[in-house]
Amino acid sequence: MTDALHIVCPHCHTTNRVAQADLTRAADCGKCHKPLFEAHSTALDEAAFEKHLHRNQIPLLVDFWAPWCGPCRQMAPAYEQAAAQLEPQVRVAKVDTEVAQSLAARLNIRSIPTLVLFARGKELARRAGAQGASDIVHWVGANLR
Repeated sequence: MTDALHIVCPHCHTTNRVAQADLTRAADCGKCHKPLFEAHSTALDEAAFEKHLHRNQIPLLVDFWAPWCGPCRQMAPAYEQAAAQLEPQVRVAKVDTEVAQSLAARLNIRSIPTLVLFARGKELARRAGAQGASDIVHWVGANLR
């Protein structure tokens, strides 16, 4: 499998080898047998974030948010719509900054919601403020060219 990618399961966080051609064919995790992509975001704690950041060989889009944040709650449905369009080419995730305060501090998250796009373990782009689904998809596409 020379065209295989490492894809971290959003359920059990096990790293799977998946052929690029199989990304769009509803691949399942080899350990928990649940779908690797479900067209919606994955909630990550700090440990899971690190695994998805460093082991996934597809870009990682993260919404840093908090449950008390009005704009975060307002953007949530649009973020899920964007996830349906971006997966499986991009892993779409959410990090609750109230739960992962040290991660938010380390990444210098100063306002929420903040979207951060990562590839190969490095930050590519960052954007603060609530956005619509088409704006999110367009922004991700523009930053992955």
